[in-house]
Amino acid sequence: MFRCRNNTWGQNMLYHPHIHCVIIGGGLNKIGKWVESSKKFFLPVRVMSKLFRGKFLNYLSKLDLCFSGSVESLNFKTNFASFISSLYNIDWVTYCKPPFGSPAKVIDYLGRYTHRVAISNYRIISMEDGFVTFSWRDYSDSNKVKLMKVTAVEFIRRFFLHVLPVGFRKIRHYGILAARDKKSRLALCKKLTNTPKHISIHELSLMVILVKIFGCDFNLCPVCRLGHMNKASPASVTA
Repeated sequence: MFRCRNNTWGQNMLYHPHIHCVIIGGGLNKIGKWVESSKKFFLPVRVMSKLFRGKFLNYLSKLDLCFSGSVESLNFKTNFASFISSLYNIDWVTYCKPPFGSPAKVIDYLGRYTHRVAISNYRIISMEDGFVTFSWRDYSDSNKVKLMKVTAVEFIRRFFLHVLPVGFRKIRHYGILAARDKKSRLALCKKLTNTPKHISIHELSLMVILVKIFGCDFNLCPVCRLGHMNKASPASVTA
């Protein structure tokens, strides 16, 4: 019961495939009752790491892949099987952190990832003499912000590493968030958890929307600062 997003880049724009998952803190059981997640959060991280590694490598071993260049030898089944087997001896990293503080923070988090590309414009410092300089955060060195200078060709190569193939879906939803019959499932979840009804922006008046966006009441009387001004009717307007 979660949203899953595929990501392929790190701060240095090299190929770094990984998955972001936002897990709901509960779900519906088989009889349609809401079951809250444990107060200790989701599940043991080490268990999740091994489970993900096992599932991933199991499905990878069943694919009919074609290799070239320095890894061309993996086209032989025995070599490929040996390679897959060796990956089971490597610890896979799964990072897991507690839930977000509020729905607004969930939207803020997703907004940083759902429509991002490999690099934002503000990180590109300069483009001159056939070189591109951009800023990046080195997570292995206390998250320090550093500058990296590469040739324009290398910069373009790194960028195109993250152009998704046609038909590839960047974001997928599972469980109660899956597209099929999602509306009725979410309505049931909100009812069972006493979640206040969300009011669509289309149901609000223009003045209410302006107050929500700018935080001030544009319709307030400038004289008494108490009453609200109303639009004059055509009959009350004199020449």
